[in-house]
Amino acid sequence: MLNQELVFGALARHGVDFFTGVPDSYLNGFCNYALQHYPQRNIIAANEGNAIAIASGHYIATRQVPLVYMQNSGLGNAINPLASLVERRVYAIPMVLLIGWRGQPGTGDWPQHEQQGEITLPLLDVLNIPYTVLEDDDAKIEQVVSHAVETSRTTRRPYALVAPKGVMAGSKGNDTDDRFPMSREEAIETALNAMPSDTIYSATTGRATRELFFLRERRGESKACDFLNVGSMGHASSVALGIALARPERNVVCLDGDSAAILHLGAMTMVSKLQAPNFLHIVLNNGAHESVGGQPSAGLLVDFIKIAEGCGYHTCGAPATTAEELVAAIEDFKRAKRATLIDAHIHKGLRGKLPPLDFSHREAIDALIDELNR
Repeated sequence: MLNQELVFGALARHGVDFFTGVPDSYLNGFCNYALQHYPQRNIIAANEGNAIAIASGHYIATRQVPLVYMQNSGLGNAINPLASLVERRVYAIPMVLLIGWRGQPGTGDWPQHEQQGEITLPLLDVLNIPYTVLEDDDAKIEQVVSHAVETSRTTRRPYALVAPKGVMAGSKGNDTDDRFPMSREEAIETALNAMPSDTIYSATTGRATRELFFLRERRGESKACDFLNVGSMGHASSVALGIALARPERNVVCLDGDSAAILHLGAMTMVSKLQAPNFLHIVLNNGAHESVGGQPSAGLLVDFIKIAEGCGYHTCGAPATTAEELVAAIEDFKRAKRATLIDAHIHKGLRGKLPPLDFSHREAIDALIDELNR
């Protein structure tokens, strides 16, 4: 990994000391350094488009070039403000983009990253954003940063630094806490035990998909009722809602994460105008982007219960902090016969190392399609 002290020193010498974005495992060395050394100048955003807009506001107010960090999958969320806010023919706002390059051709990444990896550089070309692919070479970082910042500043447009695997990523820690007794795995298994065996589950990106997958294996259960949202972070609840609306006779549970729910929070408003009494939305909330390094989210700072109620969900009125409270909330959902959200507070920390989530995506989705159409 590049020496992050050198990276941030180079950025500071060229006037870049404001950072915003969405954490990424390929950038966790960078993200953790920013978190530790720039706590008041590092804004972990709700999504990548939000980060582009925050950075734009910073430049407008200060004339200082900001830096926005993201995984390349987040470029999709950023395209609209990149093309219609910061673009040179609109407001011509400079910024440095630091992009983790998952799915880089030839690296053998997982299927959900392959196409995104293939189109990352062509997408930057289409957006007329110049870029440099970073190398793990401390001797070059001063020149690379200087060129990126000065090009962005003088041309008043974004400049991207694309980070392949290992260049910006240190080892991921396993920070634990004891604020709440439930782990994510315990909360998922509690839901499995409390719901009927034919319940459909949509699990969010990251550890929730892996833990559901390996819980099924440990319990000797079929995975035919499970949708594993291995990509498209923030959309697991919308997939679940779509299934619930089409199959009202089946219970459908979204196993969401707090960071994923925040990423596309607007999706929660859909239940205000739809009848989905079979839809249960469980937010597994530990206040962290745990799957990519444990950086803090706003999950435990916002009131998901009030947000959900304002969006038309039924709730129990308080978070579930124990397995017993989670079971009681699930039983309340069964009685309410309304779309329900449960804010399940869980502690941080990973239970050892799970094996890689190596499965056939096509076989898994076809099994779920067959289950829902038999």
